[in-house]
Amino acid sequence: MEKKDILKSSHFSDFLKPSQIVFNLKAKDKIQAIDELLDVLAKQKLIENKKLILTRIIDRERLESTAIGHGVALPHARVDTGEDIEVVVGISREGIDFDAIDKKKVRLIILIVWNPFIPGLFNHLFAGIAQFLIKPEYRRRIFEAESKSKLYNILSEIELRLPTQEDRIINRASLLWKLQDLEIKKKKASKDKKRELEKKANFIREELDESLLDRFDRLMNRYGFAVAEVDDGACQGCNINVATRMSSLIEGSNDIYVCENCGKFLVASKKKKS
Repeated sequence: MEKKDILKSSHFSDFLKPSQIVFNLKAKDKIQAIDELLDVLAKQKLIENKKLILTRIIDRERLESTAIGHGVALPHARVDTGEDIEVVVGISREGIDFDAIDKKKVRLIILIVWNPFIPGLFNHLFAGIAQFLIKPEYRRRIFEAESKSKLYNILSEIELRLPTQEDRIINRASLLWKLQDLEIKKKKASKDKKRELEKKANFIREELDESLLDRFDRLMNRYGFAVAEVDDGACQGCNINVATRMSSLIEGSNDIYVCENCGKFLVASKKKKS
């Protein structure tokens, strides 16, 4: 495939060909589905070392499922295999258990492998995909597509652009929370355990913008933690009430919010979620 500059390309079809669509996945579970999709890229010589990529994607899934709900999953891996972005799409008629946040089986899988040669590439690529897929009408059209060509035409409508503050799904507050937990555990871990935690932390860092990570690291260095829960309308990092509207938005959201008083990232109380 001819190399593209994602920051200049405007549509998903710049990285997707009809031959990279599996219109009827045979896989019955998550790992089989990922393996089946990677096999398409390997046979077209779009990736090397399929086994390595499969391992990385499975490791990422174990950290947190890439199923975003509504029957959609976006498995991915950042692997140093060249300067291309490789995409493969699969449709499952029966649905596959992907440990989705809404417990629904996944019917659409968009798998992406990319090289870490552009900062913020993950957010840039997924902004357009997410904004497209969160709309029920688009998902309905995808699931009702009668042929591979029709599915390709629908997916070709996806525009790729830089994410905005309004983009959801992209800014993963839960990832920041997990990164904080890993960084705290690393301080007390043995040498072998520390390597394992470092690997998981790097998976998360690959998916977050440099500006977020810079703020996160500065907060961790200064206070020992960077993410605080909002419980009963108050930031547990400074015990100051947050704006009522912000508090209600944080509940059930995975967007990133910042306390106006102490500057820490805010997430919904785990007690309320449970």
